[in-house]
Amino acid sequence: MAKEKETKTNKSGSKAAAGTKDEQIGFHKGALSTLVKERQEMLKILQIVEQLMQMHLAALKELGVDLAQEAVNLEKGAKKEAPKRPIEDMLQ
Repeated sequence: MAKEKETKTNKSGSKAAAGTKDEQIGFHKGALSTLVKERQEMLKILQIVEQLMQMHLAALKELGVDLAQEAVNLEKGAKKEAPKRPIEDMLQ
């Protein structure tokens, strides 16, 4: 049978979920540990993406592509052109 959660009153008089203080501390420490590892992995992925982008930028520069000028051209074009249809229609 399922146990119902017990409640206890803390110093301020409000009720907290069942579990000792040590259990709650352990839970939060475990969550933080997991999140730190996830953040480290995300940073590794970001570094790889950044390296790939730099490689492509260098290759384009060697080929004589002026990315600064293309960025200006794209910015000008983006201001002129606004989607005439809702994005939902474009995706279908």
